Amino acid sequence: MAYTKPGVTRNRIYQFVRQRLLDGEPPTVREVQTAFHMRAVQSAKSHLDALVKEGRLVKMPGKSRGYRLPGTAHSSRLAPILGRVPAGPFNIAVEEIEGYIPVRFNSEEQTVFGLRVNGDSMMSAGILHGDIVLVRSESEIHQGDIVVAMIDGEATVKEFRRVRNRIQLRPHNDAYPILSPKPEDLIIIGKVIEVRRYLETISLIDEELNG
Repeated sequence: MAYTKPGVTRNRIYQFVRQRLLDGEPPTVREVQTAFHMRAVQSAKSHLDALVKEGRLVKMPGKSRGYRLPGTAHSSRLAPILGRVPAGPFNIAVEEIEGYIPVRFNSEEQTVFGLRVNGDSMMSAGILHGDIVLVRSESEIHQGDIVVAMIDGEATVKEFRRVRNRIQLRPHNDAYPILSPKPEDLIIIGKVIEVRRYLETISLIDEELNG
């Protein structure tokens, strides 16, 4: 293998990590090692440590995917984007992580995650197809909250209502019916606390850095 100057390798690693961050997929040290065919994980860590020292990356302690680009607020952390949630006909439940998105919340103990909306049943509430809704897992849901719910193992986003001791999940599009699931068939995953909308050409983390 031809000799490559450390600075050249480091620049390539920086570009690799930067692109992964802009794609919403922060890499681990081992993933950097694998991508650059390094014999030891310590070699990758040394380059990443140098990039942190140079100010080109910032390391968040205690996180395996804890690298970020300078300019992100220190209070930010990355929340996983999980699968796609229907806002209309049910077909896909909460499944695999497809990326990460920066969020700014005070408590690290809060369980916050993103779900991508698939459908138009909540369009009048300003939640459109392709949007990412930030969801906070919590047991206390109030009248009128927008929630992510599971009905018979299928996920959907709707407005929560309690009418005559029955739960209703209401769409914000007259083309869709109000749902009245049985309590035993319903699980409230969490409350929608924010909606993010991005152009397809703008990556998730890049939007946060420039916004």
